[in-house]
Amino acid sequence: MMATKSKKDLRTRRHLRVRNKIAGTAERPRMAVFRSNTRLEVQFIDDDARLTLCGVSSKGKNAEAAKELGAKAAEAAKGKGIETVVFDRGGFAFGSNLKALADSAREAGLKF
Repeated sequence: MMATKSKKDLRTRRHLRVRNKIAGTAERPRMAVFRSNTRLEVQFIDDDARLTLCGVSSKGKNAEAAKELGAKAAEAAKGKGIETVVFDRGGFAFGSNLKALADSAREAGLKF
């Protein structure tokens, strides 16, 4: 009999599938998004050097907070000299919140 998997286990499997295909470098870091029950977080990661270059988080997780976070993340990335990134949705569905975050970051000048 098969054991049931939790939502977290299923998300982790999806995230590992995505992570096998993408990786961040110093020239093009990975923009990793994490969504918790209360907030959204974005980190810019250089996987070659295993460094987190910068990170920002929001106070809410609705679409409006996601838009603000996208702009704030792009501003933080530009402060570190980052222009292009690889978008890592972290196994989460690319729904309204992640789409709003990505669109806002693109409008603020990040390329991905």
